[in-house]
Amino acid sequence: MSLAGIQGKLSRIGKRWIIAGLFVLLPAPFAYSGQINDLNELVRQLEADLRAGDAAAANDALSTEALGSGAVPAPAGAAPGEGGAGITSIRLGERGDQTRFVMEITGEAVADYRIFTLADPYRVIIDIKGVPFQMSEMPAVRSLGVVTGYRYGRFEGDTWRVVIDTAQPVALANNFVLDPQAGFGRRVVLDLAPTDAATFNRTAGLPDGMQDMAAAAAELAAVAAVPMSPPAQRVERRRVVVIDPGHGGVDPGALGNSGVKEKNVTLAFARQFAEELRSTGRYDVHLTRDSDVFIPLRERVAIARRHKADLFISVHADAIQRSDVRGLSVYTLSETASDAEAAALARKENQSDLIAGLDLQGESPEVTGILIDLAQRETKNYSSRFARSLVDYASQQTKTLDPAHRFAGFVVLKAPDVPSVLVELGFLTNRDDEKLLTSANWRAGMAKTMSRAVDRYFGDRMAEMPN
Repeated sequence: MSLAGIQGKLSRIGKRWIIAGLFVLLPAPFAYSGQINDLNELVRQLEADLRAGDAAAANDALSTEALGSGAVPAPAGAAPGEGGAGITSIRLGERGDQTRFVMEITGEAVADYRIFTLADPYRVIIDIKGVPFQMSEMPAVRSLGVVTGYRYGRFEGDTWRVVIDTAQPVALANNFVLDPQAGFGRRVVLDLAPTDAATFNRTAGLPDGMQDMAAAAAELAAVAAVPMSPPAQRVERRRVVVIDPGHGGVDPGALGNSGVKEKNVTLAFARQFAEELRSTGRYDVHLTRDSDVFIPLRERVAIARRHKADLFISVHADAIQRSDVRGLSVYTLSETASDAEAAALARKENQSDLIAGLDLQGESPEVTGILIDLAQRETKNYSSRFARSLVDYASQQTKTLDPAHRFAGFVVLKAPDVPSVLVELGFLTNRDDEKLLTSANWRAGMAKTMSRAVDRYFGDRMAEMPN
């Protein structure tokens, strides 16, 4: 609606009646329980928006009271991006001591979502089904009030996730959906109010149906007791290699200077590497993910074990404050990190589940100890052997760190019977490395180089024993 149209409508109907009508149109559970007491103030703010020519903000304020949020409506009936339903915008607003979070869905798409909260750190999680993110530009405001930031992406299947970080414990003061109107799509509206830790903790935690994820580590420990197949049963089959593209979905990983995301770099390289290995005809190759989806760390390990992998290679790209640091490195499992940088990197990578809003902190210390103890000496030795081979070949193709073979306690390296390495292809925070990591030619060359390292590793093993 044009500015003149809004002004005319306000003039004909009367500002107070429009605002009062909002309370009638909203279902009873979503009434504001007296939280908006000064209609004169709301009218004054609406008039200020109109005088400033911000018709879009005024329109959204009439529907959600998210005054000053800078909402930009999608054209009526327009489908975003590649077509179909999608989340087209996110915006924040303040209502007294509350912070309003508004998520707009294009057209008539249904808002099928659930909300839960997690502590340590404080987070509000929104899982929404069937409507991917199709935002054409990043929101101007990413933190406001109690919200310190948020991130979004595909979580699993047809579920997309928003993780809202908060500076303190919060309560969900309001949660409602506004139907499409006046050029805006359907909107999911949350009001977050400060609360105390005790109140927050009474309702925080994974919802029903997600508790199984917290038991993944215990299940892995139980599976770890299953012995490897006897060598005689494995002679005739092709070797199984599982490639793990790091991060994904709601967890973007590191960011490059140009804005490139680690999750996209790792997936592109993993696909190239898998294609190179398959072309030899010697390997069965599986990816832990082949799309932009989040996979929990321990599930990545479980995928390798389910495929009875002979080798597990997790692919990442690093980031560091020093922009002059560059080069490829290869990590194998150790309870003691080889240096402070390796320890810091492991801590960062092992936080991926928290980034995606999972709560696996309840895992007992006993289970953690078992996982480390079960990383048998032989498996560690084979992992180190492949790492050395990979460094030898990679150093002929690209720059490597010194030393290039390092040690740290990465979760994804803890399969007890699968030789495993984590490859940091380079640093996205270094312009030269970033240029290489985003180059199709470099990916193709490095995929061939790493394939030769795999050939050498299994060739050496075959020369020693028929498994």
